[in-house]
Amino acid sequence: MKIFDSSRIGLGGAPLAGLRTEVSEADAIATVHAAWDAGWRYFDTAPHYGLGIAEERLGRGLAGKARDEYVLSSKVGRIIYEADTEAPDGEGFAVVSKRRRRFDYSRDGVLRSIEDSLRRIGTDRLDIVFVHDPDDHYDEAVGTAFPALIELREQGVIGAIGSGMNQSAMLTRFVTEIDLDVIMLAGRYSLIDPDGLDDVLPACLANDVQVVAVGVFNSGLLSQPRPAVDATFNYAPADEALIAKANQLADVCESHGVTLPAAALAFPRFHPAVAGIAIGCRNADEVRVNASLDQAEIPAALWSDLKSAGLLRADAPTG
Repeated sequence: MKIFDSSRIGLGGAPLAGLRTEVSEADAIATVHAAWDAGWRYFDTAPHYGLGIAEERLGRGLAGKARDEYVLSSKVGRIIYEADTEAPDGEGFAVVSKRRRRFDYSRDGVLRSIEDSLRRIGTDRLDIVFVHDPDDHYDEAVGTAFPALIELREQGVIGAIGSGMNQSAMLTRFVTEIDLDVIMLAGRYSLIDPDGLDDVLPACLANDVQVVAVGVFNSGLLSQPRPAVDATFNYAPADEALIAKANQLADVCESHGVTLPAAALAFPRFHPAVAGIAIGCRNADEVRVNASLDQAEIPAALWSDLKSAGLLRADAPTG
């Protein structure tokens, strides 16, 4: 299936549930509306994001939109259940709830997860279902989760299947061993970390698997014209070498009248395996800023200068 139609950018749903800092329900819904108004027609979410809150908020934001006009993805691998007492979420979301999560890649877990996601979002179907973060659960993913998704795809219950991870090695195995349609590659194909060129991207081309590139700002390091001294890289403090490289990238960008985040948004989409990107936004203003960056003119000389300076791999597609 074609994930991206009118644009090659979509909304990532994790911030809607208060990833790292609290986000109000009103701001989350306004974010979805702003993405729609910007012409974004791909929306991704997951049960993991805020213990189901992101799915609920995304559903409310999309309420009333014609279902055939957008592509919706969610994920399996974590079951959300109710405990007896409220507690803060311990996995990065500013949420206090009775809800908890547990890993479950079994067939029953997959079926329950999809049913729960449909209920939380308030929709009748998921266009794409990803097996989410099976880093320590390879055997269960291959033995039960993917076969369950393949069965549902063959029945027409879901449109496409794949996996979403923060690493490329296991995704490469999945792409070469399983009949996938799409993967979500988080942080492993960005302006500062193009390592996906070594394994998963060639595998996707060889096996006709589409790629949604996410984490293109590497959780913050590339999101501003200049990296902050406390910038994060892959959700951890960026070390001095990474901050120095980001500043070098910014130097070259500025010499061409381009901002670092505009270049970071543009870069992954040159690769022929990459169908598009999804950007996590926590308010409507962030959507509008990213939509504006997406319209920036990027001169071809920027990419050649980055390669000449050794800041970008010579084999990275840039045109």
